[in-house]
Amino acid sequence: MLGLLGAFSWAVHDLCVRKVSATQGAFPPLVSVLVLGSLVALPLTLIWAEPATAPPGAYWRAIAAGVFYAVAGVGLYKALGIGPVRLVAPIIGAYPIVSMGLAAYSGSPLTIVHWLAVFVVIGGVAFIAISSDEGASDGDKAQAIGWSLLSGPGFAIAFALSQSATMLADEWTMLMPMRIAAIAATLLLALALREGLLPQRKSLWIFLIMGTLDVIAIVSVSAAGSFAYPEFAAVAASTFGLITVVLATIFLGERLRAPQWTAVVAVFAAIGSLGL
Repeated sequence: MLGLLGAFSWAVHDLCVRKVSATQGAFPPLVSVLVLGSLVALPLTLIWAEPATAPPGAYWRAIAAGVFYAVAGVGLYKALGIGPVRLVAPIIGAYPIVSMGLAAYSGSPLTIVHWLAVFVVIGGVAFIAISSDEGASDGDKAQAIGWSLLSGPGFAIAFALSQSATMLADEWTMLMPMRIAAIAATLLLALALREGLLPQRKSLWIFLIMGTLDVIAIVSVSAAGSFAYPEFAAVAASTFGLITVVLATIFLGERLRAPQWTAVVAVFAAIGSLGL
């Protein structure tokens, strides 16, 4: 459920990313979303965070998670800025392979049923995205693929690190170190790539909404670290690409055919099997 909450939040967030990144580039929206989301979350962290109880190792894991989250975010915004979503979403959505691989490496007892469920999720996401109507591309599709390949593993590693941090401390204590590290890393990447950072003022309200959704999503996935099999939240969250397409059918009038709806049902059934 935590993973699905993250997926829905990121799905709406990514619908906005496709619009703003195509016109403003990746870095102005990304920095704005990270900063504004942090400001929204700050009062909650002041109320619920317990920094005195967190060991140093938890902070270092959160900081490392923030760095990887920044790299993944840059890849996501760059890839969605180029598009089309049907090309980008399956590649980024395949990151659960890395998440489950990291879980297996850390000693989690995963069975063939778990892996089959993961591949149903990934296959369903890919089928929905690939079989959807072609979207407009605003650049070189090879570059979109490259940025997507950077984003997916970045998210997998960021989620694994954030969840390992919340095994040592609560998610609200870990949120701000992670986001501060993400903001700093994003600024350094923008400087290294000589990218602009100033957003359009008229878009700030959109960035505020996107930032709030981003905080909801990352807190949800990170909070799963206090439960058994936290990697399942990362798997469920990977359905953001599929949900984005489904939302487009509702709000943008893009129709799904019967085989695509079958894939939707299969993906959620696979997630349910992981939960059981």
